[in-house]
Amino acid sequence: MNPEFRSLLMRSNRLLGAQLVEQNLIKLDDLEAANEKLLDLIGSGTPRQRTVLGILAYDLNAVKEEEILLHQRDTDGVGLVDLEHYEMNEEIKASLVPEECWATWSIPFDVQEDMTFVASAYYLSPAVRKFWEERYEHRVLWYGTTLEGIAEYLEGLAEDQQNAPTDQPADSA
Repeated sequence: MNPEFRSLLMRSNRLLGAQLVEQNLIKLDDLEAANEKLLDLIGSGTPRQRTVLGILAYDLNAVKEEEILLHQRDTDGVGLVDLEHYEMNEEIKASLVPEECWATWSIPFDVQEDMTFVASAYYLSPAVRKFWEERYEHRVLWYGTTLEGIAEYLEGLAEDQQNAPTDQPADSA
């Protein structure tokens, strides 16, 4: 893993965990256990596994993703989106860096006028919000979504890119 993306991944996860504890959504003991497991997965796991939220929600059953999404909606007014039913803006799709999306568990998916819509399972992480807001000059409209939604979208995008025809010049014999 590229050191730049590893650093972003570590900050995203660390600050998300801190916010989950601070907002009383998880216990500190659960976060410590999840962080230990995350460190193991960063070296050996797939991008889909490198998530403290996934470990907390699905391995440790310390929190439900739905509770976090509802908390974001109710506390911060964050909208919710299901990416399965959304066609990504082609301009964004062309400039997307999947490693940034995996590291932040977020995907920019549309642009309206000068606002970029970003779906995130890690909205509560200040590092994630800072990263994308700096990228889009603080013109970001946030949406909450699930880890599964992000993972399926990124895996589908990778599959599409793999299956895309390549433009190769014809033989001129």
